[in-house]
Amino acid sequence: MAKTRRRGGTAALRTAQWTAAGVLLGTGLLGLLLFSLGRAQAWQALGGGLVVAGASTVVGGALGFLFGVPRVRSGSAEPQGSYAPNTNLEQVSDWLTKVLLGVGLTQLGSLGERLHQLGTALAPALGGEDAAVPFAAALVLYFLVFGFLAGWLVTRLALPQVLTDADQALDLFLAGQDRDRRGDKVGADDLRVRAMQQLGLLGGSADQPAALAGQLPPSSAPASSTSCGPEGVVAEVRSTARRSALTADQVRELYADGSEGRRIQALALMQGDSALADLPSVLDAIEHPRSGFEQYHALLAARGLLSRLPAADGQRLRDAVAGQLVLPDGIPYGSDRSWLAEKILSRLEGTAFLPPQQQPPAVSTPAPAAAPAPAPTAADNS
Repeated sequence: MAKTRRRGGTAALRTAQWTAAGVLLGTGLLGLLLFSLGRAQAWQALGGGLVVAGASTVVGGALGFLFGVPRVRSGSAEPQGSYAPNTNLEQVSDWLTKVLLGVGLTQLGSLGERLHQLGTALAPALGGEDAAVPFAAALVLYFLVFGFLAGWLVTRLALPQVLTDADQALDLFLAGQDRDRRGDKVGADDLRVRAMQQLGLLGGSADQPAALAGQLPPSSAPASSTSCGPEGVVAEVRSTARRSALTADQVRELYADGSEGRRIQALALMQGDSALADLPSVLDAIEHPRSGFEQYHALLAARGLLSRLPAADGQRLRDAVAGQLVLPDGIPYGSDRSWLAEKILSRLEGTAFLPPQQQPPAVSTPAPAAAPAPAPTAADNS
């Protein structure tokens, strides 16, 4: 209930912000239009005024961006690996802000004279009459302030989230590379998919049933862990698969239990240890999934089986994945599942499968030639 109210309040605030921005922009453009209609050369005055308004907005937006650049919190955890945030933009923004404020305060006494000079210089673009001088100065000032507010708000509200998403995606990519070096191909691909989702490059399998979290085993990860929800539980089950006392038959029975929570738990165990994997169960989850979430983890389990599939099983997996890609209600294009499916198919195409019982033909070695009989001697003839 509280989350619903918070979302409703955020949506109302965002609507109010866009409405206020539209009213301000519309007021300025309406004033420019009315002023242009009273000039002898209305179209010239309108065109010149639009250019002046646009230039003022751009300059104001650039100033708002400089004032609104976010800072990296001191003492915050740095991303994994050797990466650290680049704070050059913060330093330049801080320096330019102080310089502009200092110069502006020193010239504050001559502000009216400066505006009059600016209006005189821009008056020919607005018709060249006496009334164009104050209007040009007011137009520049109006859209300069409007651009500053718009640039500051957009930078302040949107840029921190963009930078945070990029940092989190980089963390996931680096963690995926570390998993890859340790031989955990499935975990590495899972982290790469999550990184691309963080950047908005892939759609997610967000159709998780509401009761799924209660069907999965409880997580022992700390509450402050970045992995939470069903994804975090699946990752934890995957990491403990090799230490599990379960056998392949028990994992197969766990999948056949019927509930989606147990099916996903079995798929997570298959991801963590390919010796526990059961290809018929994986194929069933790919072709007849209970949800996109289950199909995603079935594809991850299939990813871990690629290095040990015989020819017939490889063909079955290829047909199942390719069939889901072409079905209208199968794997959606541009999703995390389509990325995994295409990667599986590319690996299957480049793998030379051997029948499971095919052995190289035995090479027959020729028998050693018999030694020639010794020639008879004179003593033997006697």
